[in-house]
Amino acid sequence: MGRHSLPDSHAAEGRRGHPSTRRRTVAIATLLVLAVATGTAVAAKGGLLSFSESCEDSAVRLSVVASPDIAPAVRSIAEQARADEVKADGHCLVVEVLARDAHKVAEALAAGDTEPDFQVWLPDSDLWLERAKGLGEGIPVSPSDSVASSPVALAMVPSASRALGWPRKTYTWAELVAGALGSDRVRLGAADPARSATGLLALAGIGASSARQGGDSDTRVAQTAKVLAERMSDGDTQVLETLARSTSGAEEGNPKRNQAALISEQAAFTHNTEATGAGKLDLFYPEDGTPLLDYPYTLVNEARLSTAESRAALRFMNLLGDRDAQATFAEHGFRAGDGSAEDSLVAAAGGRKPQPYAEPAVEAPSDEELQETLGMWTITVQSARLTTVVDASGSMATLVPGRNQSRMKVTKESLIQALDQFTPDDEIGLWKFATTLDGEQDYRRLMETKRLGDPAAGGGTHREKLTAAFAALQPVPGGATGLYDTTLASYKEARSTYVKGKFNALVILTDGSNQDTDGISRSGLVTELKKLVDPERPVPVIAIAVGPDADRDEVAEIARITGGDGYEVSDPAEIQAVILQAIMAAGQNGRAAEE
Repeated sequence: MGRHSLPDSHAAEGRRGHPSTRRRTVAIATLLVLAVATGTAVAAKGGLLSFSESCEDSAVRLSVVASPDIAPAVRSIAEQARADEVKADGHCLVVEVLARDAHKVAEALAAGDTEPDFQVWLPDSDLWLERAKGLGEGIPVSPSDSVASSPVALAMVPSASRALGWPRKTYTWAELVAGALGSDRVRLGAADPARSATGLLALAGIGASSARQGGDSDTRVAQTAKVLAERMSDGDTQVLETLARSTSGAEEGNPKRNQAALISEQAAFTHNTEATGAGKLDLFYPEDGTPLLDYPYTLVNEARLSTAESRAALRFMNLLGDRDAQATFAEHGFRAGDGSAEDSLVAAAGGRKPQPYAEPAVEAPSDEELQETLGMWTITVQSARLTTVVDASGSMATLVPGRNQSRMKVTKESLIQALDQFTPDDEIGLWKFATTLDGEQDYRRLMETKRLGDPAAGGGTHREKLTAAFAALQPVPGGATGLYDTTLASYKEARSTYVKGKFNALVILTDGSNQDTDGISRSGLVTELKKLVDPERPVPVIAIAVGPDADRDEVAEIARITGGDGYEVSDPAEIQAVILQAIMAAGQNGRAAEE
């Protein structure tokens, strides 16, 4: 969608749309309605009315939070605008620019606990917008178009890049990473995909490229993730600091130094600007396409902005798109929002023909693909220990609309499919529940929580036995939902069998509310869970409400006591994706708590 322009002399020039297929709904058009409501839009001739009072007295102030990489460029543009006394509706525009990591901003907005102290957010990628939405209960965001961009590539010190034939030889993502990891001389670093858009987009690109190669792509990607995890940095700045700064034996021979890193072109530009001689980096651009960091201009809680703030936000957005601002972005190593760049910028970043740096960006992965990649990363990097608790009440025999299959059949098929995402080191067990399923107990443990790769009694592996147990699940005719007693019993066991160094969690799937009036009450369950929760032995509950009869709010409230959350799926076929998303989210919550 095109930019919205103000009728002033500093309006942005037309630009081609970003190639992302995940384009967002542009809500900034609302600002134009607000502008008309002021009655000044026409008379101001685009915001350049002459006022006698000083700029300081008439200033409208705007706070912008930007990713640390682009914040210096945005701050420079804001300072120039103030020096030039740029106005919006006759008021001088004073913009404060704060640098904050996008993953931290997204988490804060998703939580929605406090009103943000800024009106505009400029993350490095629109993937954070989906993260900021959370479960839809956080602070709303209204994104518009990209103000700049930077492709994700693989940077190498000269000795390593020459060994792989740079710049003449080109590779796909899968071939390039395999080539780098196949050499004992190349140590490859990356930023944590859970905290870095660069790391996540690169990992998604590697996964898509591996899938196109055919064969067991999931295994190849998991192996790559394992290797990357061994040299993972918290963020983009930290991964740059791991690179060898010279060709000296001390630098290149230092096991803590990397010879290659998955970084953005702009990060390589910044590194090369500060480096000298052999300390500069060369860039490989995969021939099957480079994903873009796209820096979407985003309003935060638009409905609560004053008319003056709304006009100022739109004015500053247009200012970021004008020729002078684009030149400032280029001076800091950023491409235009459409991905185009001068050869001089690419050369300064370490690119050289015939590397395909001018090719169009690869189609952006979908939100679902990114969630699956994040889930895979969390599972691969930190082995999981999950106890799966499945509702076997009679209502699980209800047909799923449009499928002609019962909720139980679709649920267990989705669980079997999800099982393929786990490695032999992951530990998974299975319980089922209804009411009075085992004497007076509402639950029964079907499979112990143990390593999927372990041999099972009678032959085969635990994975194979667990798959068969999933397939054998059947609804209990007339069985009701004994949710509370089951949740407490399974949580007690998961906590008592906690394994340090693994991601421990309890996954509960139910299609209804608790129906056991003879068991523990809801308030009693909440009290007991609060007593059992131990920050040193975290076991988040991932509660998935299946179908229209399940009470998502109820299971979410219970799950959040443990550091987990509740999720809702209208179609049980969505369970696989939700489990991966939930594991990623719970893993992030646990890591944030540790900090």
